[in-house]
Formats: sequence, structure tokens, C-alpha cells
Amino acid sequence: MAGKTWAWEARSLRWLTLLWLAAGLVMLFSASYFRASVELGDGLYYIKRQTIWAIVGLIGFAIAVRMPLRYLLGLSRGGLWVLLGLLWLILIPGMGTSANGATRWISIGLVSIQPSELIKPLLVLEGAKLFGRWNRQQWRDRLPQIGLFAAVLFGILMQPNLSTAALCGLTLWLMALAAGLPFPLLGGTAIGGTLLAATSLGINEYQRRRVLSFLNPAANPDGDGYQLLQSLFAVRSGGLLGEGFGLSERKLAALPIQHSDFIFAVFAEEFGFVGGILLLLLLAAYATLALRVALKTPHPVHQSIAIGAMVLLVGQASINMGVAIGVLPTTGLPFPLFSYGGSSIIASLVSAGLLVRVARESSSANVVPFARKRRSGDEKLKPFASS
Repeated sequence: MAGKTWAWEARSLRWLTLLWLAAGLVMLFSASYFRASVELGDGLYYIKRQTIWAIVGLIGFAIAVRMPLRYLLGLSRGGLWVLLGLLWLILIPGMGTSANGATRWISIGLVSIQPSELIKPLLVLEGAKLFGRWNRQQWRDRLPQIGLFAAVLFGILMQPNLSTAALCGLTLWLMALAAGLPFPLLGGTAIGGTLLAATSLGINEYQRRRVLSFLNPAANPDGDGYQLLQSLFAVRSGGLLGEGFGLSERKLAALPIQHSDFIFAVFAEEFGFVGGILLLLLLAAYATLALRVALKTPHPVHQSIAIGAMVLLVGQASINMGVAIGVLPTTGLPFPLFSYGGSSIIASLVSAGLLVRVARESSSANVVPFARKRRSGDEKLKPFASS
């Protein structure tokens, strides 16, 4: 059976990923069926499309799991440049597709993709190459890579999409922190990122309103505070054990974007506090395994990949949950493998595949005797490690 000889961490991460995906598809069916039936005349509209994208994502997952990391790292730069080009192409009037005041999608043939989502695992691979080899590089080697990251983050910010830009920046920053970059550099970068976010809030009024509505959603219950209040009502209605699968009432009309940004509110209403705890335990198990893989691998670049993939999956899920329960401002970040969106589910599954691949390679090293005939006077040759 495929994977039978993998390290237990790799096998566990694979099965947890598939469990997470299956739970997400089931939850999306529940969250989207009624609204899709009323608005689109097909209750299965979202789940059918999500299933197709999930299959594409699983192909990406399988490729990432089976392809050696050195090949993936070699291909990442080209892929990043392609998606960066699409990212900036979106900003040209008439080229991108707008929704809810932001232009984040571009149509290629009959398919609409979101480059800011697809670029995430490639950012992790490129970030790993930079931070994992930091001490072996000169500034003339580092600056072009840093400039490439800045171009990506600025392009996402211009859509405008502060939440995704912040997540990508935070992912790179945490990878740099784990790689042991100097604290003055990390501190300066953190200050610069904070100032950039503050500037974006100052320029974009709707982002400011989101923050203000988070501080006091009841001040404008029919306006900017509506989304958060409805999410809180749904979470509170779940109680201890929830209303039961498919029985959420808020998703029928009141809860906005229930199949994407606020899908956790539907989950909490249907499965209650106990269901929420079980989901948190799944995320905690995933994060624990990812950290174990990162600590176990002897290769700094692979360690950075594991950290970055963990942040993209568990970190983003935690932020989405925090928004739904009102401890974080509304961000618009999807819940990985739960929220509707083809680009998001593909990026999440590829990121998970990278994590499993690191787990496989970190456990594949073994000691092989260096056997060759010794001539008279040769010293005894010692074994060496290979992978």
C-alpha cells in the first residue's frame, strides 16, 4: 500500500489532511445548499464545483508528496514569477474580476483563479530557500529575493487585500524567525509591516470601518457590524452540542458569506461547543505534528518549509475562527479546506503536500557503509549518512 513505509508523522499528516478535507466538504454542503438552491436554482452548485477543485488539489497534493523537495524548490521560482505577473495583471482596468469592492480574480479561459491564493505555497518554497540558506548568502544574493517578496506583498495589497498580504507577510516573518535571522532585522521588518498596514487602513475606508465595527459591532447592527453580530448569534445558538447537522437557522438568510468567510459560524451553530473543541483538537494535532517534523529535519530549508506550510494551514484556520467568534477584526480570509474557493483549496492541499514531503524526507536518511577496497596504509573509512 502506498505510504506504508513512510514515517509515522508523514502518514498521520496525510490522514489528518484527508479527514480535514472530508469534513470541510461535508460542512460546505450544509452551509451552501439552501442559499444555492434559492439564489441559483441548484442546491449542489457550490459543492459540485468545490469537489472538482478538491480533485485538482489532491493531484497537486500527490505531486508535492512524491516529488523530491530539491525539484520542487527548483521549480518554485518560475511558478512564482508567473503568478506574480497575473497578480499585477489583475490591477490593469478590465483585466481582473471584482467582488465586494476588491479585484482579486482573473479569468483564464472558462476558469477564474485567484493568484493571491495560489502563490502562497510558492512563497513558502522561495522563503525557505532564502531563510534556510541565509548565513551562506551575501546581501547581493538576498536583495533580489527580498525584492521579489515585496513585489508580491505590494501587489496583493493593491487589490486591495490587506488580510492576505498580512498573512503572507506573517508567514515569511515566522519562517525567518524560526531560521534564526538577527532580531534587529526581524524587529525592523515587523515595524515596517505594521506601518504599511496602518497606511492601508488610512487609505481604504472600508478597512477602517471593519476595524471600528469589530470594536463595537452593536453601534451599527444593520451596517458594518451586521456580519459579526450574525456570526456571534450563530455561534451562541449552537450551545453545548449544537442544533444538529444541516439545522443551522442563521445560514438560511441572516448570516452573510456563510459558505466562505463565516463557514465556521455555521459549523459552531450545528455542532456547538463540543464540535468546536473537536475541530480545535484536529488543528492542534496538525500543528503539533508539523512542529515535530520541523524540529526533526536536519535541513534548515526543509525546516522553513514545514513552518511556512503550518502557518498557512493552521494559522489561517485559527484567524478565520477568531473572526467568527469576534476576537479578531473581519478579514475575509477563508478557512482552509472548509471555505468555498478553488484557488484556496488547491493552495491548501499543495501546502499540506509540502509538509508531508518534508516529513518523508526528514525520516529517510540512513547510514550506508562506504564500501571500497582498501589499499595498504589506508585509514579505515567511516560510514556516512545519505538520504
